Parts: sequence; C-alpha cells; structure tokens
Amino acid sequence: MSWSLLLALCALLLLLLKLLCFLCVDGDLTLMWSEWLGRRPEQELTGLVVWVTGASSGIGEELAYQLSKLGVSLVLSARRVHELERVKRKCLGNGNLKEKDIFILPFDLANRSSHEVATKAVLQEFGRIDVLVNNAGKTHSSLIVDTKMDFFKELMELNYLGTVSLTKCVLPHMIERKQGKIVIVNSLVSSVPIPIASGYCASKHALQGFIHSLQIELIKHPGIIASNICPGLVHSNIRKNMLTEEVTKTVGHNTTQVHKMATSRCVRLILVAMANNLKEVWIGEQPYLLVAYLWQYVPTLAWWIIHKFWEKRIDLFKSGVDVSKTKYK
Repeated sequence: MSWSLLLALCALLLLLLKLLCFLCVDGDLTLMWSEWLGRRPEQELTGLVVWVTGASSGIGEELAYQLSKLGVSLVLSARRVHELERVKRKCLGNGNLKEKDIFILPFDLANRSSHEVATKAVLQEFGRIDVLVNNAGKTHSSLIVDTKMDFFKELMELNYLGTVSLTKCVLPHMIERKQGKIVIVNSLVSSVPIPIASGYCASKHALQGFIHSLQIELIKHPGIIASNICPGLVHSNIRKNMLTEEVTKTVGHNTTQVHKMATSRCVRLILVAMANNLKEVWIGEQPYLLVAYLWQYVPTLAWWIIHKFWEKRIDLFKSGVDVSKTKYK
C-alpha cells in the first residue's frame, strides 16, 4: 500500500470519527470546546447581579435554580407572582442565597411602558445589572391561513418588541459602567424554518436580526457582550401555554415531543456560554443540531430534508393529530 493511499484512508477515518463525535454532541462545536476547556460558570458568574425574565417556568425557572447555586444576586420577573415566589423559595432552599439576594419583580414583558420603571427598581435594589437574560416568550400551533392578524401582533409585541424594549432600558446603564452581558434566549427556528408556528418563527427571526446588529454596534464597547442563545426543543411549559389560531386560546396541556433536551442540560450550556462570552450558541439534541448545520452550510439539502419531514405532519395536523407526538422517520 502506497503512502498516499494510507494517508487518504487515515484522513477518511478521521473525518468519519469527527462526524460520529458530532452526532453525539448537543451543542455547536465552539460551545462544546468551551465546555471542555473554557472558563467555568462557577468561577466567572459568582457575585453578579442577574435579571431573568420568564423566570416562573421552563428555562427561566431552571436558570434561577442553577444561578442560585453560583451565589449570584437574582432578579426574577414574570407575570405570575405566586409562581415567582415558589421559585424564590426553592432558590433559597439551595442554601447559597439569603432573602436579600433575590428580588421578585413581576411585570408583563408585552407592557413596554413598565420597563423603565422595572429597570429603575432593579438598580435601586442592587445598584447595578451585570446580566440581563431575555427569556420570556410564547409560541403557537396554527397554520398561517387560520391564524388571526391580532395573534401575529401579540407574538411580535411579546417575543420581539418586549425584548427589544427591555434591552434598550438596561443598555445605557451597562454602557455607563462599560460592562455587562445581554443574553437573548432565542431559538434554532430563528435560522431553521418550521411550519405551524409562523408567528413564533417570525418573532425569533426578528430577534436574531436585532441582536446581530446590536453585537456590531457594541464593537466600541468591548466590555459589553450580547449573546444569541438558540436552543432546540427543551422540556418546558412553553408548548403547554402556546397559543392556537387566536390570542385568547391556548393548548392547555403538555405535549410529549421526542428528542427534547433536559432543561437542566440546556441551562448548563447557557451558563457556559455566558461564562465564555460566546456571541452565538446553538443547543439541541440530534437531529435538530445537524439540520441547523445543514441549513447554514448546505441549504439545498436541508430544504429537501425539511420538506420530506414536514409534508406528512402538516396533513396530520390538519386532521387534528398532535404532530409533536409523532415519531421522526
């Protein structure tokens, strides 16, 4: 066997090994590298003041629990006060925080007139805001032809304009201090389109455009990091509380999508991204992560896969079947 052929076989084996490794990971390659060899959240985030929206359930709730173990000062925001109090009690149960370290600040993200007041309340309580985690949001399950225009407006007001407004309220404070982190919990659908959730996808696409522009504008402010966090399917109540074709109607029950990531794992990776100042992060179980990469680098192939994947599921949805419970074939 010639040396050239041996080297070619070794290169092929190395490529196959890397592909196999990629199929076993649940985050983009930069994120995985940071988890293995980067800075640890336990070292970088301790002592910070972190404001989490959507903290009453799902990713926001789990963020509160894991951050409380790191010894941060927490601001917890959502609409439901009793749920925030429940989360606070559990955070205090971790033993690392005292009553004074957790500030409950209920408000509706869609009510933009309340954001300036809320920001001033946090600054009065803790004197600074080191990290803003924009996590609050809603999704939906409806076809475009059946969805009312008021619904699209509702999602844009909450998912996009609410996040932009709160960020604009906090940003001047961070610029004045010349440091801070703005984290937007976006979604893989900000890059990879899916049907039956057009309003949600549109709001996440809008968020992606906003934070990418913000990242460029912050070039003159190197101490302020804006991070675009894009998870795939995660165990949370976002689908239980998702809207249907009208703003007043919700699904009202839990769905059981396959290939959903554990919320605790997703949040751990978000904390790794925060500790390492990563600007763009993809998180998800396979095959979603693979499809995201294909959509980025081989869009024609990705489009063919998505077309095949969703063709039958749209028909099932029209017939009343919960497509989140169908298996991937």
